[in-house]
Amino acid sequence: MLDLYDKIQEACAKIRHEFSDKPRVGIILGTGLGNIVEELEVEAALDYEDIPHFLTSTATSHRGRLVCGRLAGVPVVAMEGRFHLYEGHSLKDITLPVRVFKELGVELMIVSNACGGLNPYFNAGDLMVIEDQINLLGDNPLIGINDDRLGPRFPDMCEPYDQSWIDRTIKIAREREIDLHKGVFVAVAGPNLETRAEYRFLRMIGADVVGMSTVPEAIVAVHCGLKTVGLSVITDMCLPDALKPSNVDEIIAIANQATPKLIAVVEGIVREFNHTRMA
Repeated sequence: MLDLYDKIQEACAKIRHEFSDKPRVGIILGTGLGNIVEELEVEAALDYEDIPHFLTSTATSHRGRLVCGRLAGVPVVAMEGRFHLYEGHSLKDITLPVRVFKELGVELMIVSNACGGLNPYFNAGDLMVIEDQINLLGDNPLIGINDDRLGPRFPDMCEPYDQSWIDRTIKIAREREIDLHKGVFVAVAGPNLETRAEYRFLRMIGADVVGMSTVPEAIVAVHCGLKTVGLSVITDMCLPDALKPSNVDEIIAIANQATPKLIAVVEGIVREFNHTRMA
């Protein structure tokens, strides 16, 4: 972990050269959710390969750009696509952008994902704000020598997602007449989807949705002192007694259909953030 500090500085130097404003909100966009960047007043867009130490995104529908600009008048940076453990990367490299967010001046991170629904009261196309998480990736981005410049050795995880922002997000969704569930996200390594027995197990241990991302970013956000809001788009239902083969194109299509609702919630969060800062 001791080499991360210099990598962060080098990545930030490149971004600051292209985007002089100080971003206050950082956004990570998951599978099929990249259309949110169309709502930004874009001032700069950097391909990941042009940013020192950023990985190249290979996941389906992940464009692989860092888009810098304004949303609802607030300076933001948005990752148009993310990195995953199943792509063969280390979690330290996968989560480097979160640390870059922090160094750039970001105060609130909004992380989104497409996921499978385990809770039988959910439906494909629904949104969920993440209340808590379960890490079944078999790894942790904080393993190794701790750099105290980046965060504490033993960060407390009693509130990985900021409770006050969970409450605000639910209120924002209600004001926009958007149904928003609240639940627990479990991360697995992938890339294969789960068996019926695994879905039963995941539901038994308390998970409402399952995906292959988000948890490492949330852990690092806690480590470096970023408040986090997590939003999941449920793209398919993973009910073991009524399981159907998943289709990636259908998953992306459902994510795209749900994007307007996600945009409305994200924009509402950014507006609320701006109002809170100005109050």
